[in-house]
Amino acid sequence: MTFAFVFPGQGSQFVGMGKDLADNFPIAASVFEEVDDALGQSLSSIMFEGPEDNLLLTENAQPALMAASIAAVRVLSSEGGFELSDKAAFVAGHSLGEYSALAAAGTFTLADTARLLKTRGQAMQKAVPVGEGAMAALLGLDLDAASQVADEASEGDICTTANDNANGQVVISGARAAIERSLDIAKAHGAKRSVLLPVSAPFHCALMAPAAEVMAEALSEVQMNKPAVPLVANVTADSVEDAAVIRRLLVEQVTGMVRWREGVMFMKDNGVDTLIEVGAGKVLSGLARRIDRDLKAVNIGTSDDVAEFFKA
Repeated sequence: MTFAFVFPGQGSQFVGMGKDLADNFPIAASVFEEVDDALGQSLSSIMFEGPEDNLLLTENAQPALMAASIAAVRVLSSEGGFELSDKAAFVAGHSLGEYSALAAAGTFTLADTARLLKTRGQAMQKAVPVGEGAMAALLGLDLDAASQVADEASEGDICTTANDNANGQVVISGARAAIERSLDIAKAHGAKRSVLLPVSAPFHCALMAPAAEVMAEALSEVQMNKPAVPLVANVTADSVEDAAVIRRLLVEQVTGMVRWREGVMFMKDNGVDTLIEVGAGKVLSGLARRIDRDLKAVNIGTSDDVAEFFKA
């Protein structure tokens, strides 16, 4: 078997995530303590107990999802000697998950990653006034068709593809008026469904340019190492190991499209047959099945998942 470790993005969070690992494995508990210390807040309390409204805040959800993922990675290492650096051909993460992937691969320290994601979440939320941007999922359309819908809906406003998640699942992002126009246009193009997403900002489009500037400065001040295994980057759907290139791609990622479908296919074409989704939820495992049914996907988010994984 050839593995890739994949790391979930915003939308996978839920109250209680990571608590089971923290309760059962001291090494997981230490991850949450380190993140709390780095941020100067009890993020773990919000993760484990809520309230949900606080966890859903972008500035909390992003470092929280990363912490849950890194806790799972470290449990795999401590409990069964399953080292990412030895076992993985690639790492990849969906949007903020790219930072989790880089933390797991040693490019960033855990503390630096937490602070970067706190900054990223705050910057993305501030980039566009609430209510002025939106995102929509266009189901049943491929990337070319979704791009055409976005072009037709723009009418001078920003409206573009944001996530190419899987076959027939593309997300668009931009000005709210354009995104609302896109819903009927998508149906006319044959979409099975087109729905507004419950997000707080229009991620991965040009409206996020102010956030990209913030991240360029923040990333310039952080030590970055070569990852232990290659990263498959969101914006290129190709592998990268050079820290300077990764820094540039992380800035581009703020406004660029997440090419997840292509990235997964790149990994498969380069020998990967099993994705290990570490952290909260099963979103990426579900997408993997839609992208290529020959790919296996395993979720590691609880102590039961860990036991089942090593048993298998």
